[in-house]
Amino acid sequence: MCGIYGCISHDASARVLEGLRKLEYRGYDSAGLAAIFSDNEDPIETERTTGYVSDLVLKANGRFDGARISIGHTRWATHGG
Repeated sequence: MCGIYGCISHDASARVLEGLRKLEYRGYDSAGLAAIFSDNEDPIETERTTGYVSDLVLKANGRFDGARISIGHTRWATHGG
C-alpha cells in the first residue's frame, strides 16, 4: 500500500507534507517529496528517506518552501511475492 498527495498552490510543499502526515497510515516505511520551483535553475527538487514523514520533514529542512507544485508519497514495503 502507499499514499500519494499532490498540490498546486503558493505553499504546495507545506500542504503536501501535511497531507502525507494524514496518509502515513497507508505507508510508514519510506516517504518522498518532489517540488517544482519556477525561478530556480534546476526547477525540480526531490528528497526521499526511509522511515516516517517526520524524518522526511527533518531531511528536507525547509528547502521546499516557495514551491508552487509539489507531490509526495508514503510507502509501505511488502515482502514476498
